[in-house]
Amino acid sequence: MEIDNVKIDIPEGANVIIGQSHFIKTVEDISEALISTVPGIKFGLSFCEASGACLVRSQGNDIDLEKAAQKAAIDIGAGHCFVLFLKNAFPINVMRAIREVPEVCQIFCATANLLEVITAETAQGKGILGVIDGEKPKGIEKEQDIKWRKDLLRTLKYKL
Repeated sequence: MEIDNVKIDIPEGANVIIGQSHFIKTVEDISEALISTVPGIKFGLSFCEASGACLVRSQGNDIDLEKAAQKAAIDIGAGHCFVLFLKNAFPINVMRAIREVPEVCQIFCATANLLEVITAETAQGKGILGVIDGEKPKGIEKEQDIKWRKDLLRTLKYKL
């Protein structure tokens, strides 16, 4: 078995969601969920088909995000994984809708941080073991850090 880490290049101003699903209609169903959940969302989505032609299937309404998703999916190369880049929305806005898509099995990450996907390859194929999302902790938050966090959430209208 060969273990590798794949660096994901997240387009400027975008977020990424990487997950695993189980059927070719993943691309259309996730696309429909996105469009019906967040009007004005921009996205590019790719899915690695794990049988038959084993193609990267893709869809989106932003060509640059779709091409970035295709590249990331090819780079990861794991069967049944999907890569979704989005703008004009945050993962928190679409996660529930994506989880409700019947083909979606799991979500590995939803982030705008530096990202690496850890993969394993055998004679049969390739799979995702996990992700490295961002950097290591640098300490424990102090009182001023707690205030900053709470203020940020209220500024972004996530909390009252």
